[in-house]
Amino acid sequence: MIELQGIRKAFNQGRHNEHWALAGIDLRIEAGRVTALTGPSGSGKTTLLTVLGCLARPTSGRVRFKGEDVSGLPERFLAEIRRASFGFVFQQFNLIRGLSALDNVMLPAYPLGLGHAELRGRGERLLQRLQMSHRRDAAVQWLSGGEQQRVAIARALINDPQVLIADEPTANLDSALSLEFLAILADLNADGRTVVLTSHDPLVVESAAVHRVVRLRDGRIAA
Repeated sequence: MIELQGIRKAFNQGRHNEHWALAGIDLRIEAGRVTALTGPSGSGKTTLLTVLGCLARPTSGRVRFKGEDVSGLPERFLAEIRRASFGFVFQQFNLIRGLSALDNVMLPAYPLGLGHAELRGRGERLLQRLQMSHRRDAAVQWLSGGEQQRVAIARALINDPQVLIADEPTANLDSALSLEFLAILADLNADGRTVVLTSHDPLVVESAAVHRVVRLRDGRIAA
């Protein structure tokens, strides 16, 4: 589904503090499978995840999504690909304080131009699936970490993406909540969704819910 060829990514290129976060990555992400990227801090996991999710462009190399080279597409086309095909769960969740759980879930779908009733119904069904219906009207800053994560997952799914991208999804959760996340992950994968995530957490990396583990070190795939 996603294929990377010779991916290199530099920050501050040409300056005294130039840093190559990715130093030559060849990787194929298979559709319908859960792939975990792991490795020490600074190994390039999050940078690689942003390239896979079309959030960042590589400095060099090619990114193909469903057979199409998207490396050089203008940003407006990349934005459309992200909106239609990807859902994102960020490490800090990035929920909008002051808005309810339901309003946060609905936000990414407004550009689709759906009627409000249809959009609200879609958001309510997702919260129900994630056992959060009883908190749909609560401001997100009053939710627990596990509840915020469920809202973030529902938000990521509101546009029915083919690919779910998650950056350190259990970093702020205890073991019990991490296991709950893995159960949700397995359920989403059973729907046929492709999942790519980063994690330091052995509970995640060693889970039966994860089909493939890609280990990184110094911006390269470790042998």
